[in-house]
Amino acid sequence: MTQTKFSEGDCCFMRRALELAEHAASLNEVPVGAVLVRDGEIIGEGWNAPISNHDASHHAEIAAIRHACRNVQNYRLPNTALYVTLEPCTMCFGALIHARIERVVFAAKEPRAGVLESQLQLPEASFYNHQLVVQGGLYADESAVLLKNFFKARRSTSAIDAE
Repeated sequence: MTQTKFSEGDCCFMRRALELAEHAASLNEVPVGAVLVRDGEIIGEGWNAPISNHDASHHAEIAAIRHACRNVQNYRLPNTALYVTLEPCTMCFGALIHARIERVVFAAKEPRAGVLESQLQLPEASFYNHQLVVQGGLYADESAVLLKNFFKARRSTSAIDAE
């Protein structure tokens, strides 16, 4: 399932997703960013914002899908690739299937809730009416550092607030 060959374009789009993750962190949201691409052009972008939007479904992947759907005026997004800085959860996987996204490239694995490789390996399930190509590990270290620094700072702030 996971392949390790990435193109220059893959690297460029994942770097943009990392910028969006940094933006999420600046809003005190978990730093995850996503970019949706068709024919080498970004058609949708998003970052985690469930806290500021009071919306549990406002994950980076969902935001990027919504943005792309509005841009192309269609709820289906065939021939697209999603670049996301953290392995998607179950909710986001469902949206990827329903939107008919062709390929997902993620940076860091999510050992507790990631469903592409870490936990459920959902793309391998044969009962879905759509199949995804999955590639993981592009800029995994950079994404992991963003996440670790974010949670370290959050714990530090929580400890200060508790005093």
